[in-house]
Amino acid sequence: MASTSRHHVGADSFKTAATMMFSENQSLISEIRKTINTMKEVAVDFEKRDQSQMVKVLEDALVELLKASGECTHFSLALQSVGNNYQPGPQLTDFKELFDEEIAKSKANSSTSASEDRLLRQFHQAVWSVHHAGQPMPGEEQEDIVITSTQCNLRNLNCPLSGKPVTELVEPVRSLDCGHIYEKNVILQHIKKSKDKPCAIAGCPKFLHADRFVCDQLLLDEIEEMRIINQESVRPNVIEDITDGCEASDSMSGNYASTSKKQKRK
Repeated sequence: MASTSRHHVGADSFKTAATMMFSENQSLISEIRKTINTMKEVAVDFEKRDQSQMVKVLEDALVELLKASGECTHFSLALQSVGNNYQPGPQLTDFKELFDEEIAKSKANSSTSASEDRLLRQFHQAVWSVHHAGQPMPGEEQEDIVITSTQCNLRNLNCPLSGKPVTELVEPVRSLDCGHIYEKNVILQHIKKSKDKPCAIAGCPKFLHADRFVCDQLLLDEIEEMRIINQESVRPNVIEDITDGCEASDSMSGNYASTSKKQKRK
């Protein structure tokens, strides 16, 4: 009985430590993402000054930073998984082996490499657009640029249960198993009704568990990026509408002036 109690305390202590490390690691990933955005802005400034060599230096550093961000992401997922599932046994635990196994699983099941490729592509597009605004990069079609420029790292743009856009969720949470995003109170109520609930995203093979959802700084940053993307995609339409209105007014004014002249001639 005493042994069982000690095991329980040990598991709880380990979970608490893992949760703290997870939070700190996610904050680090968030800072890396902010640094990547800053590097992109600096590269654009260098390109405007025709300092291509400095742009290349920044690009090389960005590639290394993206790799580091990917490793941090896999480690975060391993921390969360081990923290939730670890139970002390009669033998000493080989934590290195345990974490290596979880990291390998994360790499096998995640889209981190796709996220890294997307961020690097956005860097290239930002630099290319300095002297080639509106033109596709070599080897790409215009449609590819439009699609990529509006992409972000969120795996779904609406909560599959409430239907709300992720940018409007009160408490967004992300599944550690499949990466899909839900409104916290909605998904917890959904899971409470029965065990082994499959993900509500069509075609997703993962199952949902209440202790496998998190809301970290990285998720909040990605949702904020989505808000910015939405705002930027709306602005051209607003400008176009205003322009159309002005053209219509000019046309009406022209017609009125023409009519007035005819009336004067009479």
